[in-house]
Amino acid sequence: MSTKHLRSESDSHAPARRLFPCGLSRREFVWEMGAGFTGLALAALLGEDGFFARHARANEAARGLNPLAPQASHFMAQAKSCIFLMMNGGPSHIDTFDYKPSLARYAGKTLPPDKEFTNSGGRKMGFLTPAWRKFRPGGESGLMISDYFPRVREHADKLALIRSCHTDSHAHGSALVAMNTGSTFIGRPSLGSWAVYGLGTANQNLPGYVTIMDKRGGPISGQPNWGSGFMPASYQGTLFRPVGEPLLDLRGPLDGKSQREQLDLLAQLNQQHLDARPGGSELAARIQSYELAYRMQAEAPEAVDLGQEDQATLDMYGVGSDPTDEFGRNCLVARRLVERGVRFVQLYSGGGHLEDTWDAHESVEKNHGRHGAEVDQPIAALLTDLERRGLLDSTLILWGGEFGRMPFAEGEGAPGRNHNPYGFTMWMAGGGVKGGVSYGETDEFGFAAEVNKVHLHDLHATVLALLGLDHEELTYFHQGREERLTDVFGNVIHDIIA
Repeated sequence: MSTKHLRSESDSHAPARRLFPCGLSRREFVWEMGAGFTGLALAALLGEDGFFARHARANEAARGLNPLAPQASHFMAQAKSCIFLMMNGGPSHIDTFDYKPSLARYAGKTLPPDKEFTNSGGRKMGFLTPAWRKFRPGGESGLMISDYFPRVREHADKLALIRSCHTDSHAHGSALVAMNTGSTFIGRPSLGSWAVYGLGTANQNLPGYVTIMDKRGGPISGQPNWGSGFMPASYQGTLFRPVGEPLLDLRGPLDGKSQREQLDLLAQLNQQHLDARPGGSELAARIQSYELAYRMQAEAPEAVDLGQEDQATLDMYGVGSDPTDEFGRNCLVARRLVERGVRFVQLYSGGGHLEDTWDAHESVEKNHGRHGAEVDQPIAALLTDLERRGLLDSTLILWGGEFGRMPFAEGEGAPGRNHNPYGFTMWMAGGGVKGGVSYGETDEFGFAAEVNKVHLHDLHATVLALLGLDHEELTYFHQGREERLTDVFGNVIHDIIA
C-alpha cells in the first residue's frame, strides 16, 4: 500500500478515528497493537520490581486513606521518635562544643589567606579570637564543653559530638531550609515529614509531627522549614504555641454526638468531591485534619497539661523561672508528646532575626550568654527525664543550628562573629547513639571541616538510620523521579551508632 494511498485513506475516514481507537489503516492497527503489548510487558516488569507498591503510600493519601498509620521500619532500630533542638541563628561551635585551644596562640593574627570563604553580608573582618568562655571536661569521657552549657556538660557521656559538619549556604534563610529539608531550595519535605512518611505515628489521636517555635518568632524562611513540600499535606508539622495553651479551641460548641454527625456528613461530601477529582492530596489532608482534630479533643489537653507534673519535675526543667520558663515548658511538652507516641518534635530556640536568635554579630558573650542560659538547664533536664523514664534509648535527641561562626571577630576588637557554613558542630544523644564520643574535626582554627567531614546529607542519613529507615530506600515518587531526603548523596555515620 503506497504512502499516498494511506494518506488519502486516513484523510477520508477522519471522522471514524474518533470512533475507533486504532483508526482504519492496517499500519495504525499493527503499530498500536504492538505498543499495547509492550505496555503490558512493561507493567508486568514494573510490578515484579515493586514499582507500584513503592508508590502506594503516595496514592493512599490522595484517596483519603490514613497516611499516618504506623509503618514497618526498614530494619530494627532503638529510636522510635526524634526531638530536634534547633538553635535558630547559628551558634558558635568554637565557643560551645568545638574546643580549639590553638586559637589562643593565634589571637590577634588574621586567618591565613588560603582559607577561602564568602564574607556573609560583607561585614568587617577582624583578628582570630579565642573562645569567650572556658572549656572544661565533662563526665568520664572528658569531652570538652564550654561554660555556656555547664548543665549539658554533666551529660557529656551521653553525647556524640559531630565536630566536622558543613552545609551549602551562609545565609540564614536558605541554610535553615537546607538543615530542615536537605536543600537550599524551597518546596521539599522536611526531615520530620520524611520520618512520619516512612514510619507513620503510633498515636492516631495526636499529630505525628509537632513544631514549637520561639515566642520571639519563627525562622525567617518560615513554613517551608516544617512543611511537607511535594508530599501530601498530612505529613507537615503541626504548630504548637510556645507560650500559654499550646493548642487553642480544643473544646467545640457542639456535644460529642452532634459533632460526630457533622463531621461524618462533611467527610461524605468532601469524599464525593475527591472521588470526582482524584489525586487531590490537599483535600484528602483536610479530611484527615478534621478527623485528627476531633480525636485530639480527647487526648491533646491531657498531653500538654503540665499541671500533671510534680513540682520537682517542673523545677528541674526551670518552668516558672526566668530565663528558662519558655524553653523548659517546651522541652517538657516534647517529653510528654514522645511519651505518647508522637514521632517527631522540633523545638526552636531563638526567633525572628539577629540578636533575638543565636546570630551573634554584636557580641558572642552577650548573645550566647543570654540564649545559653535559656536552654542549658531545660536540655539537661530533658536528658535526665528521658533517661529516668526509660525513654532515652528510644528517643533520639538532635541539637544544632543552621551553621556555625567564624574564628575571627567582626572588625578590630569587635566581640561578634560572622556566619560559618564551612565547619560547625551538631550533637546527638539517646536513640542508639554512642555516648561520650567525638567524631570529625575542623582545622586548627575551627574554620572548616577537615577530618571525617559530615555534610547535612550525611547527618540526615544518620538520623533516618537511627529511626530504622534506609535513606536510599525511603523515596517518594514525584514528577517522574524517585525523590529522597538526601537526593543522590549521604553516608550514614556508623562510628557514632552504638
